Amino acid sequence: MAKLRIALILAVILLVVAAWRLGAFRMAQDPRHLADELVALGVWGYLAFVVAYAALQPFGLPGTVFVFAAPLIWPWPVAFALSMAGTMAATSVGFLFSRFVARDFLAPRIPRRFARYGDALERRAFATVFTLRFIFWMPPLLHAFFGISKVRFWTHFWASFLGYLAPLFVVSYFGERVVTWMKNASPTTWVIALAVVIAVIAIVWLRKVTSRSEASSFQSPRSDR
Repeated sequence: MAKLRIALILAVILLVVAAWRLGAFRMAQDPRHLADELVALGVWGYLAFVVAYAALQPFGLPGTVFVFAAPLIWPWPVAFALSMAGTMAATSVGFLFSRFVARDFLAPRIPRRFARYGDALERRAFATVFTLRFIFWMPPLLHAFFGISKVRFWTHFWASFLGYLAPLFVVSYFGERVVTWMKNASPTTWVIALAVVIAVIAIVWLRKVTSRSEASSFQSPRSDR
């Protein structure tokens, strides 16, 4: 176990060094030239993207930065393939690092919204991993939650892969169109969109409050007459 931990730590360090050598950190500091830099690198640009994704996302950098940037840099099939490769690499790094290196540190920090799925994960591991990946995608704490659980690596790997397919395809295919629409949208359109979002959030919140109130009323003992 000790040797495996050392190997994983060294692997993470090598990923970070490789990302630095490929210019990922320098390019991230100047997003305006990121696309030109990666395209100019050719195949090495693909590698820089995937390595930077795998080295940085499990430790805090949002994966959506990479996923939404990819279709702005490459045609959508290439963007989809690279987003999937980077997402799976980052997912595997986060899972293995939390399972074999940082379990004791991460276990108390898992949010309750993830921890409550522990029983379901033991009974229906594949379906639970698939569902959580489809809904929440790739937050580092979800990597940690799966890493400290009893789910097997390959069950986690393939369930995550299937859970990512649809969201990553949608972002890769429509991402450039969405960004173009956002750039060209008028202030009135933004106001309407914001109003719709607020209304949806308010409806969901009211339904939760109502359901909790009804559940509380149903469970409370009736007074004797």
